[in-house]
Amino acid sequence: MNIDVINLGPMDNCTYLVSEGTDALLIDPAWDMNFLEHTLAEKKLNLLAVLFTHGHFDHVKFAQELLEKHHLKAYIEKKDVVLCGIDPHMLAAYEGAQNLHIGPFEVEIIPTPGHTAGGVCIKIGNAVFTGDTLFPGACGRVDLPSSDPRQMRKSLLKLSQLPEDTQIFAGHSYGGKCSSTIGYERIKNPFMRNAIRDKDSL
Repeated sequence: MNIDVINLGPMDNCTYLVSEGTDALLIDPAWDMNFLEHTLAEKKLNLLAVLFTHGHFDHVKFAQELLEKHHLKAYIEKKDVVLCGIDPHMLAAYEGAQNLHIGPFEVEIIPTPGHTAGGVCIKIGNAVFTGDTLFPGACGRVDLPSSDPRQMRKSLLKLSQLPEDTQIFAGHSYGGKCSSTIGYERIKNPFMRNAIRDKDSL
């Protein structure tokens, strides 16, 4: 499996192109659909699906154009459908944990509310795409509509229980870095450390 990190837009957003052979998934495609189309064509990839970690505009902006061109629906958690602003007919909404079989990809959807009510992390193989739940050394904001600090701590605790060598790929490259490992974050991320420390009270 190959993972291309594509930085797009004015907010250090990370779109992820995940490929196996000639098949591909896009996670959180936003901002520049022409560039994404060019990348797919250049790599001779067949786009099988689009998945969103959550519905904030900076992770979905202009994605409807991509969906319409490829005759696809995007996977998104039901609670974030209204938030994303995409025509609901263009969405494959689901609720809660899921195991999706998409071409050669086995995709595990891990509900991680906190930043948004419908926030999820997307696990494929040994990689987990954390959106705005977990960043290297930080976590997502919890002062926005549908955010919940307590749910965020529960979500960070849940992620901390993944194998230590699990690679994380976050929704923004704040500080120029978007990837880390669960093991590293368990030790160095103060938000994850606090969630682990306080697990009995969550």
